[in-house]
Amino acid sequence: MPHPSHNEAPINSYPAWSPRFWHGMRTWDWWKLITRNGFRISPRRLPIACGVSLFTPCNDLLALIQSSLYGKQIAKTEISRAPVFVLGHWRSGTTFLHELLVTDPQFASPTTYQCFAPWHFLLTQKPMIRMGGFLLPEKRPMDNMSAGWELPQEDEFALMNLGVPSTYLRIAFPQTEPQRLEYLELQPLSEQELAAWRNRFRNFLQCLTFHYSGKQLVLKSPPHTGRLRELIRMFPNAKFIHLTRDPRQLFSSTVRLWRSLDEVQGLHATLPEEELQEYVLTCLERMYAAFQRDRPTISSSQIVDLRYEDLVAEPMEKMQWIYETLDLGDFEALRPGLTERLTGHAGYRPNRHILEAELEDTIRRRWNSYFEAYGYE
Repeated sequence: MPHPSHNEAPINSYPAWSPRFWHGMRTWDWWKLITRNGFRISPRRLPIACGVSLFTPCNDLLALIQSSLYGKQIAKTEISRAPVFVLGHWRSGTTFLHELLVTDPQFASPTTYQCFAPWHFLLTQKPMIRMGGFLLPEKRPMDNMSAGWELPQEDEFALMNLGVPSTYLRIAFPQTEPQRLEYLELQPLSEQELAAWRNRFRNFLQCLTFHYSGKQLVLKSPPHTGRLRELIRMFPNAKFIHLTRDPRQLFSSTVRLWRSLDEVQGLHATLPEEELQEYVLTCLERMYAAFQRDRPTISSSQIVDLRYEDLVAEPMEKMQWIYETLDLGDFEALRPGLTERLTGHAGYRPNRHILEAELEDTIRRRWNSYFEAYGYE
């Protein structure tokens, strides 16, 4: 078991009234989720489950209203500018890079609210952001970074709420929900399953593009790392920024991530530590087997690899390098806003973790290809 060092921040308490990821589901998807897991809900989480059960019919109604008002316009919306994808394993600095990129006004990104309410955010976003800010904690539970409805968010949460099978569903029922690891790479899916994933994903991006009046989207979800083949098939001109991090810190931080999410979002207890560690080890193996297989097929003008350690050491220089290498636009126009954003980040320090020797040996053996490919030996 990893031992956190003295400066690891405690997992934040999460207000009982705050929304959970499942609040964005429609009734049918929510009931499929809880029945599939045999209603194994801890007594102390029953109020949360009841709240979601009462809220999902509202999602059904609001989805119908949004579809009737905007459905035809959304369906006709073209994604004329291929997205920029931020790739990398969980806790590899993708959130930090995502937030830096969206300081550029030419880009747009799905927000936390849009991913929590993908069925109806065109209708409900303004009043919720105006009046519902108190519902979220000030900090994220896993790393003390800021939380908020308008901050950029992982589109994987939107896909989950849109009824697409996702590895993120395990957060609701960590011990019993199928892990859906095939959705970390998509290739094992049947053509019907892949078409369903593709259609939901494209429709959500059309909705965002319609909302943002055609701006180019910047998307960040760690599961996309293993989906390179499908993403380039859907968007041949897409650009990719791939982040890596020291695997020893990556492992410990990811274990902490899932444990914290399970504790504040899950409807029953999290996995035992050994099982959680095995889950983390397996996810990276599966994700990066697909990524390293497909990485050579992408033009060097469309993808860059960047170490997290280098990004946090020289953020301005590395951002300029990204812009110039991928031809993302005029970096000098971004510099003032980026300088302001980095000033606000100056006090942030990532958690540091110390591993027992036996566990570190396991990580080195299981993730050996990652150590070698990205220079962490």
